[in-house]
Amino acid sequence: GFLLIAWVGLPGTILTAAVINILLALCVWLLADDAGSSPAQRPAAIDAGAKARDGGELVLLCLLVAFATGAASFFYEMAWIRMLSLVLGASTHAFELMLSAFILGLSLGSLWIRRRIDAIADPIRFLGYVQVVMAVLALASLWLYAEMFSLMKLFLAAVQRSESGYQLFNLFSHAIAMLIMLPATFCAGMTLPLITKILFNTGLREKSIGRVYSLNTVGAIVAVILAIHFTIPHLGLKGTILTGAGIDMIAGLVLLYRWRRQPVSPGWPVTGAGCAAALVLTLMLLQLDPRQLASGVYRHGDDRIADDAEMVFYRDGKTASISLYDRSSGVRTLASNGKPDASIQLRPDARATVDEVTMTMLAVLPSVYHPRAGRVVNVGIGSAQTTHVMLANPGYEQVDTVEIEQAVVDAARRYGKAVERAFTDPRSHIHIDDAKTFIANRKLRYDVVVSEPPNPWVSGVASLFSEEFYANVRGWLTEDGILVQWLHLYEFDLDLAFSVLKAISSQFPDYRIYNTSSVDIVIVATAAGSLPAPDYAFPFQAGYRQQLERVHLRSPQDLRLRAIAGRDVLDPLVSASGVPANSDYFPYVDLHAARARFLNRNAMGLSALPMRGLPYLQMLGKQPVAHGPGARITRDPYFNRSQLAWRAGLVADYLLEAGAAMPPELPVDLQRSLAFLHPRGAQCVAAVSEEVLFRSYREFSEAVNPYLPVRQLAAVWSGIVDRHPCANARSEELQAWLALFRATALRDAIGMRSAAGALLGGARRLGRGAAMQGYLLHAVALAAIAQGDDRAAARALRQLPRSQQNTLETKLLVAHLRN
Repeated sequence: GFLLIAWVGLPGTILTAAVINILLALCVWLLADDAGSSPAQRPAAIDAGAKARDGGELVLLCLLVAFATGAASFFYEMAWIRMLSLVLGASTHAFELMLSAFILGLSLGSLWIRRRIDAIADPIRFLGYVQVVMAVLALASLWLYAEMFSLMKLFLAAVQRSESGYQLFNLFSHAIAMLIMLPATFCAGMTLPLITKILFNTGLREKSIGRVYSLNTVGAIVAVILAIHFTIPHLGLKGTILTGAGIDMIAGLVLLYRWRRQPVSPGWPVTGAGCAAALVLTLMLLQLDPRQLASGVYRHGDDRIADDAEMVFYRDGKTASISLYDRSSGVRTLASNGKPDASIQLRPDARATVDEVTMTMLAVLPSVYHPRAGRVVNVGIGSAQTTHVMLANPGYEQVDTVEIEQAVVDAARRYGKAVERAFTDPRSHIHIDDAKTFIANRKLRYDVVVSEPPNPWVSGVASLFSEEFYANVRGWLTEDGILVQWLHLYEFDLDLAFSVLKAISSQFPDYRIYNTSSVDIVIVATAAGSLPAPDYAFPFQAGYRQQLERVHLRSPQDLRLRAIAGRDVLDPLVSASGVPANSDYFPYVDLHAARARFLNRNAMGLSALPMRGLPYLQMLGKQPVAHGPGARITRDPYFNRSQLAWRAGLVADYLLEAGAAMPPELPVDLQRSLAFLHPRGAQCVAAVSEEVLFRSYREFSEAVNPYLPVRQLAAVWSGIVDRHPCANARSEELQAWLALFRATALRDAIGMRSAAGALLGGARRLGRGAAMQGYLLHAVALAAIAQGDDRAAARALRQLPRSQQNTLETKLLVAHLRN
């Protein structure tokens, strides 16, 4: 799990296992010796009296115990895995550590009994006590479980979020898994050798091995089916452990009673009473705290949800443990295995949550590119708000929502009016199924596929971000259909994001990325060659206006501002990244996402690209301008670019409108810069040093250039450069800087290259340092690439200071240069 899959993928791992099997078969064949089966070497029966009484009854009972102990062990395992997922996280690596602890316990128990089995005078009686002790230890794991949250909290408070810290996290997670699993599984490891030994000496010989292991396997299969479909959903995790413990206790007590040495043995009633007491006490006194189970301690180290939270719903579903809780602020949150997946503000007068912005944009963006869509499928219901918002569009004929976990659907119903259309609109159809299976079994093709699964570090979820999944999606879509894919940037990194983008681009020739907030993106992709021109006004005419305004999207310009870039800009960077496309067979995301989560990495560089001081995206591709002339951007508290664009609009108004007062909402430093630069009553160079003016011009450039349309920027820069009363008093160097900032604003490649080249070729007093040196060289390289002069661009990039060589912007320029 940690090495082999990363080295050779799933095919290579399976091939390795096959080779090991072949080598093992060869070794067994070479070691086989018929002499071992000669009568002289056969041990005598260990309990001739028992065999004489009823050898057939002993055989039957032992086989039933083999079945029972297999079933009980897997009741334990299924419950333990779910329980530990709430402490360690539900990642594939966490599951591997749990499985390792389970198998280790079996192995150690088998090893221990191997050296002692021939010295046990009464193996039947011994087996009975092993079954009972195993059941008691399994119950003890429930009593110990609550302390695992505290242990994880203490560990995360002490460890650094570093690579070595991640290794310690895995080791500590394995230790927690062993604390819970090892005692009972140690006993489980003794059972099959004991049963085999007993049967071997009743005369079954080698047949006993096959019978014991086949019945044990059948018991395990039955337990897995019952645990998934009955005990976990209906009895919960505690009830599942109690079920397994009850089976082990019954098996042990039957063995002790039937093969007791005396007609009335005082030990048997005491053992039976102890078993009953352990079951009753655990059932009556032990309660698993939902506030603890929903904490997600493995993420931030909090071993309980906030004190002001009130549990609304908790259920252990077939695939995950689902909780729903309210905060005093009015926010209701749905969490899966302790990880919050969706939050909605239920108070109509309070601010919407960041999740509502994401869910609304997932519902709305399809209509931007496919206004005539009729059939939609949504993968993953979450809170059901995406489906609810979609159904505000009267043009949709059918909206299918596919969710694998019934408990999520039941929890989502408790959001009430905020999601009611998902459950009441006749066009809405909710299906409990795996998305791949559901759509593969239907003849229907969809105009839109919306995919909003949980975070891809959750075990199994990364397969919904793979090449194979997107190949399936492409087959589900109509000829002009589109995919709308959610992806988070928090607890992630750029390599993981690029791996997902490579998977998408392997099946879809065009895509465009949008921010929903600063930490979430939506990818809109098409298999029809290229995406059509977006119609940002259509959603406001299609029934979405009320919901859009609630999430700070009040105009087409607010939607347009969310655009980051398309495939034409990003694909060279993604292709040059060196990471493989995420695949079911080579699962790059599944292998690395849990590490990124622990290290608290992020891929926010994608969100930051449109906010850089140079117009990389506009000059390298076909990125539209941020918004139309004179448009007022709505401030979104969850989207930093909207706040900066809103501020840029205030700056433009102040400079262009006669008699406008200084906006008090602007930062003090920016107000000071504007006071120097404003054409009316500005101070000249004689009164203000050139260093101060340069800093003011640079701050002004950073405040407006990435956010205003070119026509508005032309007017603004003309005012502070051409019509400024101190225009003739500036030095040649300051004039060159102004020319560069202005050319950058106008996306003027010739002007950028000329001004930046002049500054690089002369002695500079202003803008010294690695950062500004990098800015100038980037300006030359960007302008040269836009002009098709790759040699000049390469020459500029080779001169970058060391600190600027690995930035995302440098990688973007290098990628386009090589493309």
